Amino acid sequence: MIPGSRVCTAMRTQLRPLLRTRAARIVGILPMIFAAALFFPTSAHASERWATLEAIHQLENPQDSSEPGTNGELGAYQFREDTWKMHSSAPFRRALDRRTSDAVAVKHYEWIKTELERRGVAPTPYRIALAWNGGIGAVFLDNPPAAAVDYAARAANLAAFFEKNALADAR
Repeated sequence: MIPGSRVCTAMRTQLRPLLRTRAARIVGILPMIFAAALFFPTSAHASERWATLEAIHQLENPQDSSEPGTNGELGAYQFREDTWKMHSSAPFRRALDRRTSDAVAVKHYEWIKTELERRGVAPTPYRIALAWNGGIGAVFLDNPPAAAVDYAARAANLAAFFEKNALADAR
């Protein structure tokens, strides 16, 4: 075809409505794709989240004891009641149910991650654990509490171990 010829012009004319229709469809599904990326994280993110939460569980309550912590914390992740209420309307005693506790842990993890990203900080397992133990503000302190730093370092090391083993098992 010769550019500018009648055949080329006719094809362009026929293609325009088709392209407009497809472009409209693509634009229409972009919000769904974006939402899926937010609500269904990639497997890399999911494995890091799983490893970090398992590390926190191992540091907090590896035996899944039903006894409250020294400050009234409950469950596999030793939630305090105010943290629990941030993410769940279920009664606090449900923190003892592992499935419910896991669901709230994922919500809390994602809240910490989002808050760190909003403030321009990469949500590494170390920083997630530091915020989990010392509060979100601990991440931004020049000298966070030594106990929270120790906790975060142990959690990050455990998370790296769990993630490495999970990847090795997947092979």
